[in-house]
Amino acid sequence: MSHYFYITTLLYHHLINGYRDKTRMSKKRRLMMEFKFSMESLPHHVVERILERLPVKPLMRFKAVSKQWRSTIESPFFQGRQLKHRQQSGDPDTSSSHPGQVESLATLALVSSSLVEIPTPWDKKQYLVCQSSCDGLVCVYNAHIKSGSGFVFNPTTRWHRVLPLCELQRLIVDKGYGYYRLRHGCTNLGFGKDKFTGTYKPVWLYNSAEIGRENATTCEVFDFSTNSWRYVTPSSPYRILSGYHHPVYVDGSVHWFTECKETKVVSFDLHTEAFQAVSAPFANAPVNEMAMCNLHNRLCVSLKKCSNQVIWSFNSGNKTWDQLCSIDLDAVSLRFAIPTLVCAVQPLALLDGEKKKKKKLLFYDIVSHRTLMTYDLDTKSYDTAAKFLGDALCYFPSLFSVL
Repeated sequence: MSHYFYITTLLYHHLINGYRDKTRMSKKRRLMMEFKFSMESLPHHVVERILERLPVKPLMRFKAVSKQWRSTIESPFFQGRQLKHRQQSGDPDTSSSHPGQVESLATLALVSSSLVEIPTPWDKKQYLVCQSSCDGLVCVYNAHIKSGSGFVFNPTTRWHRVLPLCELQRLIVDKGYGYYRLRHGCTNLGFGKDKFTGTYKPVWLYNSAEIGRENATTCEVFDFSTNSWRYVTPSSPYRILSGYHHPVYVDGSVHWFTECKETKVVSFDLHTEAFQAVSAPFANAPVNEMAMCNLHNRLCVSLKKCSNQVIWSFNSGNKTWDQLCSIDLDAVSLRFAIPTLVCAVQPLALLDGEKKKKKKLLFYDIVSHRTLMTYDLDTKSYDTAAKFLGDALCYFPSLFSVL
């Protein structure tokens, strides 16, 4: 078995590096033929176990080996196993986009610190990036474009699907500049998956009073099977903080901060399509001093208080908040030559430390957008993960698409 893993690794090395001249290209073809001959002597279920340990890019090329391999690699079962293995064996990649709006994306592999431009399906149009990824899929959107108002996009395979206008976007387009006089505020798109059915769901949740509706909020969910948006009632009974904060997807639900004096987190279960709320571990905090994120598939919130930022993790079993860590913002400012931090830093992910334990917090300053930083939860030390320009989003490369 180790012999075949060696062949697989060797071929993968040649495929991902690529060759430009014909002599090297012929060598690549010979390797492919040798690999195919060796693999044909194995039972197919063993071949599957080998393939699922490979990254996405060589798997995309391996679909050309045979119809059986294509069928295997395109099956949801195989794609799920491949993604699970990728999640268990390493840290996520990080996408970079221009602060505020994006015409293009780039991906940073934290292991190699290499930044690679990603060809995108939109042309000379600016989009916002949903700050939660799901199964390697990313949502981009723009409420002010009549056609191509948004995409669900796989930055690794380049697969994409266009989203039609939701009712809020139709209202914005119809009113034009008159919409801004309503002072409705910018609304950000949420994206996640029903963990029981596997159905992906983009979600708009927005405050209603400014647009003449009686309910506190209005909720729209996109249905891929009908290619249309639909209202969900009842919607959240609490107004949400819009504009500055993005919704966060964790374990089958999408989460928002509320506008309440006693700050709450309102959650939308993507299976039951019902809302519920829990109190945050702080109250009445300034908008720019709060942050929300998904750390190792747990909902986390944080609050900047003077020179420290405390991060709490939500325990869904007993509905309590457990303190995860505290970041010394003065030390961060000094270590990375960042001016005084006026906003909470944005946590992104927990990375592997020693012994493959999730012990390093990846974060960045949403104002300067200059550096991806890490904080070691054991040694209490800070380090540079990568030089970085733009808004950041972590995701695991996958083969997934939405049929």
